[in-house]
Amino acid sequence: MAEEAEGRVDLPPTPGSEQQAPHFLQDVIFHGKFKLLKALTPQESTLCQHGLFFLDGQRRVDYVLSYPSKKPSSGRSGRQATHLLTENAVARSLRRGPHSRGQHNPHHQAQRAKDPSGADVELGCPETLNGHEDQKILRREEFEGKLKDMGLELEKDEETKISGVSFVKIHAPWNILCREAELMKLKMPTKKVYEVKQLRGVVEKISSLVSKVVEPLHPQVEEHQQKNIKHLSHTFSREKQHLFDLSDKDYFFDSKTRSSIVFEILKRTKCKAKYSMGITSLLGNGVYTAAYPLHDGDINEECAVPNDRKLLYEEWANYGVFYKYQPIGLVRKYFGEKIGLYFAWLGLYTQMLIPASLVGVIVFLYGCATVDDNIPSMEICSTGNNITMCPLCDRVCSYWNLSSACATARASHLFDNPATVFFSIFMALWAAMFMEHWKRRQMRLNYEWDLTGFEDEEDHPRAEYELRVMQKSTNKDQKAQHKIEKLTCQDRLPAYTTNIVMMLLMIGVTFAIVFGVILYRISTKAALYMSSNPVTRNNAQLTVKTTAAIINLVVILILDEVYGAVARWLTVLEVPKTDKSFEERLIFKTFILKFVNAFTPIIYIAFFRGRLVGRPGSYLYVFESYRMEECAHGGCLMELCIQLSITMLGKQLIQNNLFEIGVPKLKKLIRYIRSKQGAFQEEERKKKLQRYETDHFLEPFAGLTPEYMEMIIQFGFVTLFVASFPLAPLFALLNNIIEIRLDAKKFVTELRRPVAARAKDIGIWYNLLRGVANVAVIVNAFVISFTSDFIPRMVYQYMYSPDGSMHGFVNNTLSYFNVSHFQQGKEPMEPLYLGQPVQTCRYKDYRDPPWSTTPYEISKEFWAVLAVRLAFVIVFQNVVMLMSDIVDWLIPDIPKDISLQIHKEKILLVDLFLKEEQGKAGNLQHRSSMEGNENWSNNNNKHTNSTNSL
Repeated sequence: MAEEAEGRVDLPPTPGSEQQAPHFLQDVIFHGKFKLLKALTPQESTLCQHGLFFLDGQRRVDYVLSYPSKKPSSGRSGRQATHLLTENAVARSLRRGPHSRGQHNPHHQAQRAKDPSGADVELGCPETLNGHEDQKILRREEFEGKLKDMGLELEKDEETKISGVSFVKIHAPWNILCREAELMKLKMPTKKVYEVKQLRGVVEKISSLVSKVVEPLHPQVEEHQQKNIKHLSHTFSREKQHLFDLSDKDYFFDSKTRSSIVFEILKRTKCKAKYSMGITSLLGNGVYTAAYPLHDGDINEECAVPNDRKLLYEEWANYGVFYKYQPIGLVRKYFGEKIGLYFAWLGLYTQMLIPASLVGVIVFLYGCATVDDNIPSMEICSTGNNITMCPLCDRVCSYWNLSSACATARASHLFDNPATVFFSIFMALWAAMFMEHWKRRQMRLNYEWDLTGFEDEEDHPRAEYELRVMQKSTNKDQKAQHKIEKLTCQDRLPAYTTNIVMMLLMIGVTFAIVFGVILYRISTKAALYMSSNPVTRNNAQLTVKTTAAIINLVVILILDEVYGAVARWLTVLEVPKTDKSFEERLIFKTFILKFVNAFTPIIYIAFFRGRLVGRPGSYLYVFESYRMEECAHGGCLMELCIQLSITMLGKQLIQNNLFEIGVPKLKKLIRYIRSKQGAFQEEERKKKLQRYETDHFLEPFAGLTPEYMEMIIQFGFVTLFVASFPLAPLFALLNNIIEIRLDAKKFVTELRRPVAARAKDIGIWYNLLRGVANVAVIVNAFVISFTSDFIPRMVYQYMYSPDGSMHGFVNNTLSYFNVSHFQQGKEPMEPLYLGQPVQTCRYKDYRDPPWSTTPYEISKEFWAVLAVRLAFVIVFQNVVMLMSDIVDWLIPDIPKDISLQIHKEKILLVDLFLKEEQGKAGNLQHRSSMEGNENWSNNNNKHTNSTNSL
């Protein structure tokens, strides 16, 4: 290796050597150092062995393409393939000359075609292939040739340890990185640094004290160390390279930026087949099987070289550090801004759940503490009242005492008490504060990550869109060929029609399943009441509620997967132009379907169950045999709480955790089995896989849509029906503490490294959060008004109670029914079940008694309660939204210190460019004065010579 270093020093300067280390072939060919071929093999070079660099050990692998290959049965060693590849590379280098590397050669493909041996190695062709495989090879060869024409450097590895898979390693040299960084308008740190303004006075002391207290909660990474200075950033420009610190060009562009630059080139490069094909189409047609950047290194080995991935695994993707803050700066550095913003949002959401959980627990404890003092519950549990209730179902159900519903009434008070109204208002304000806090956090991250002024550029058209446009243009006359075609609304009309029909059909399927569960509850309850076992009869209500909630959960989990696939299929039919448009349309459809799927059963219980029942003697029936179900005497709020808790906890435990852990591991196992690893010899198994081979077994990154979607649905559970389930924020908090580390572990260990994507916000997800928060105010208003007994209690206490207390409330809410008015065949089979004949029974409703002039008609109290309920909805909604707007107005979107720093950066940038222009003007003036002096001296000399000659 010492000889190699000396060889590099003695190399004459070439156009490519100014930007990067010389290619090892130049040392071999022009300096006779053939030992380098052996010294830099993967078995003896640590860097090459892990597959992070080319075989020369100098050029970093920025991107990897994999493709299927057929290998001879005898097989060749990786060493032999390396020598063959090297010989062909030597031949090509000799033909091009020592100074042609890195330059565009228009005859490159022609020379490659003339070299049969070189073409054979580059293509990786088996000796006999069918026509389909030949087409794939030709497209690969054409695409890789265009990548080389774009300036990228490629190296193939066809003799890998993975059977049937070959790899193309891609490296972007310095001049290509500079060119693309300028085109992509990347902001890079300049040499200019400035001091970040620090807090002063009492605020500084308080901040310092808080920092010392929470110091153990910070991860041990550099990003969380306070820095008083910051580099001034500016859009990269090749003409202004002197402004940037280029002392270490190998690390000026980090691995995240390098891979994103290469991916941009891959998207822009097309190969012409039947139609223009980019990397997406090539992957879809099987020309390539995968395309991905590499992870930085290993994480589990003790001897692994320190890298960002290993640091993330130790300080972030670890359940043992669940109590620590996330290293968001390091996450952004490794995965990019888009993924960094997701984890920053998830971390802030989890932090904001802490106060919501505390208040929810206090509300629940308040219900527990006051349950013994609740007068309505005491009246229900009192055996002295001896109130006989009407049967809950026809024939098989008999009369029952109200005191038997004592446990349900006491449990309902835990969630239906005056504190829940306060908690609903609190959660509405909490949602507004969370949204404002996130906007401020987002602006701070934009400043720290140099995203201020960043605007989303228009993406490249998707391959499917280009194909449809090309098909449309070929169907038209030749005269219109010169016009730029695009897909119009008329072209997409069949797709739009299909979307509307399918969306309505899927929503109809959800309603049908909910209706099926209703029939299950009705029939099962009747069957359980027919049982001769008294325990079964007594627990029939609880059994039916719990099993129906579990059935709903299973159906929701299944339909979630179905609806996700349907939404993607419908989005593909629309053929959106760009990836951003595709993602937004997919998110919207998926959200609508999954939101309806998750909340339809809950909405039915909250607002419809028990209101479409009728009355004794005139019940409503489904299919003329199934009587519509009614709520227990404690109200539907308890049943709503059961349904909400089972659905929320089940989705979090099964879908969000077990699926996220098990599915990637299962797919990884299947991919490992398909690669026929078991057919390897024992010594082959022991060989260490290269980095790109190891990453090949990882699960491809499928986007952030599933991660955001599950959190948005959870946000709905936390805010929409929080009046009925104040413990929802607590369960969401416990889930998210695990979710953060689970997602982190998945990104670091289970997924291929995603291509870094720039983003300054979370996009359409913020609008969905806003929408859910606004709908939550209306939903909670209706839950308090119509689902709970809060309004009837208030109306009774202040309008009908003789002493202004709650005594007599239960009796006031019950109406009378004469049992002789039962329809023929609907009366109980055991009228003497309670041991005595029954003349009248009671049922929950506001109706006139049978002895009045208008028997069984709706009473005036019903209309009074209804008017108060509607008035409460209007007042609650407007007051809460007004308070939310006040919170929005009081909290500025941009923190004051960040606004000042952004303004300061603009002034410093202006000063920097003014000094640069002044320096250029001074140099020009000095140069012109020097030229003027030279001209004057020349003229003076001429005049002197002419005088002397005279």
